Amino acid sequence: LLGQHFSAIAAAGPIVGPILGALWFGWLPALLWIVFGAIFLGAVHDFASLVSSVRHKARSIVELVHEHLGPRAHVLFMGFVRLSLVYVIIAFSDLTSSSFAEPTYGGGVATSSTLYLLAAVAMGVCLYRWRWPRWAATAIFLPIVGVIMWFGQSIPLILPATWAIRPQLIWNWIILSYCGLASIIPVWLLLQPRGYLGGFFLYVTLAAGLVGLFLGGDRIQYPAFLGWTSQRGLPLFPMLFVTVACGACSGFHGIVSSGTTSKQIAKESDCRVVGYGGMLLEGLVAVIALATVMLLAPGDPATQQSPDRIYANGISHFVERFGVNREFARSFALLAFATFIYDTLDVATRLGRYVFQELTGLKNRWGSIAATLATLALPAFSVTWAVKDASGNIVPAWKLFWTLFGTSNQLLAALTLLTITVWLKRTNRPWLVSALPATFMLIMTFWSLTLTVKPWLVGLLSGPPHLDQIAFIALILMALALLVLLEGLRALKTQKVSDTLKGV
Repeated sequence: LLGQHFSAIAAAGPIVGPILGALWFGWLPALLWIVFGAIFLGAVHDFASLVSSVRHKARSIVELVHEHLGPRAHVLFMGFVRLSLVYVIIAFSDLTSSSFAEPTYGGGVATSSTLYLLAAVAMGVCLYRWRWPRWAATAIFLPIVGVIMWFGQSIPLILPATWAIRPQLIWNWIILSYCGLASIIPVWLLLQPRGYLGGFFLYVTLAAGLVGLFLGGDRIQYPAFLGWTSQRGLPLFPMLFVTVACGACSGFHGIVSSGTTSKQIAKESDCRVVGYGGMLLEGLVAVIALATVMLLAPGDPATQQSPDRIYANGISHFVERFGVNREFARSFALLAFATFIYDTLDVATRLGRYVFQELTGLKNRWGSIAATLATLALPAFSVTWAVKDASGNIVPAWKLFWTLFGTSNQLLAALTLLTITVWLKRTNRPWLVSALPATFMLIMTFWSLTLTVKPWLVGLLSGPPHLDQIAFIALILMALALLVLLEGLRALKTQKVSDTLKGV
């Protein structure tokens, strides 16, 4: 269960976020936030989400909001969760398509990723239809995955350059179609075997990174601190805390913990290893990703590469010293990166479908299909939206949405911790353990959203009206979160009054 849970929560977030944070502000602020954030905020959030769900008969955090904050907060929270999941899908699908469309290694990664998914489906059939023992399926399919990685680069899946539509856009459509299909097929056919195989990717990547870190003999070259404001004009406070995102704390983890993992816990004491331990492992993934930036010298052209390339080059450098072929190691790292994203993409789509069905009451199979299409509608529009920089170059959608994704993700964690705080207070348990992290994350995320919304609002007041999609969604997220926060404070105040009356 730890492997499946770890695969579901550890996507591209703990890789992309720390790399961007280090590139913008230096590696030391990112390292400090990863270490202290994962221990005192992220792991507390994940563990508390899992335990609270188990104590409420494996109900989701959304249902806990209904019970402890009330029906209005429930509807508002579901709307917030849905928007947050949509932005997970936007950011990660565009990251994957960007990786597949890259001219040097992208075609090979696309081939390996496609074959890997097919292998996972075959493994699911063998395990659940043909009743193979797990050890036998593992012994057969793990080597198959190794062969897939080895031969992927020799048979690259490259889309024709003569097509009028840019390749990355086509890959976006293909990936979103995969998300839709994965959302409605049985869990045993793809999600469980793929998550199981993905767990091995995570463990091997962790082992390779740790061996390289401790035995590689590399010097730190990248600056520890670059200043309180990045070259892009982003202030360290609060942007570092929403950019590192899943490497230190993630609201998405609470949805996974209370949505799927809690239903599979054998005994409550396992929550420590799976919930708290799973987040600590993700923090370790973030530290290893951070180390791939620390290898780079200031001004190195590699610092201008995408995060997945920086990560793959760093991991391949770590293991090359021990006789592993660097091209194979780079292919492994790139496929592992894509695998991490797949593990989150289809889980996010499935959870988005659940939330939409709960909001609308659509429960049959056609309702599942309609809810899936509704969940993927905004991502499909967003990834087709070509945004250009001052030089006329197309900017990847994931870069445009990453900060908003990180902010909504951290704000979701804060609201989840708020709900847990109300529950702990009502049951006379120590509640500051969740209230203090919730307060910190609320301050950072509202600060970030304010910085996002302010230029658009100033422009509306001083010039002709125009729509800024990012700022508009940020304003909606801020309003929903504020209303949920008010409902939570009202519930806490009601409980305080009730305690006073009982004392009298």
